[in-house]
Amino acid sequence: MGGNITFSIIKPNAVRTGKTGPILAMMNEAGFEISAMKMVRLTTNQAESFYSVHKGKPFFEGLIEFMISGPVFVMVLKHENAVEEFRKLIGATDPAKAEPGTIRKMFAVSVQMNAVHGSDSDENAAREADFFFTASERFL
Repeated sequence: MGGNITFSIIKPNAVRTGKTGPILAMMNEAGFEISAMKMVRLTTNQAESFYSVHKGKPFFEGLIEFMISGPVFVMVLKHENAVEEFRKLIGATDPAKAEPGTIRKMFAVSVQMNAVHGSDSDENAAREADFFFTASERFL
């Protein structure tokens, strides 16, 4: 069984088009508690550091440009088996392949503009949460 936190970003396209509220409502209805949340505008350096695992891949530069194009909401979410349960809620990275009723199926525009980021492992959830939040900024 996995850990009890995951990390998520509501991406610029979803923020820009007013989807933050409906996305947060879906998270809440699925039983996720917000442990930490803030709205930020990523700098190029922050985006490159956060997504460094993808450096050198063909989509890296486009991803960075997209992620710095507007404000995002970053958050730490609490739930039993959080990473796995959140991945089910958000659906496949490609919205065309995402299950009906998932966040990405409902709100994504494309693979890159897929509305939300969700950690893919407990280790990455901890690393990503630490990237944006100190211990004193987390609650619950």
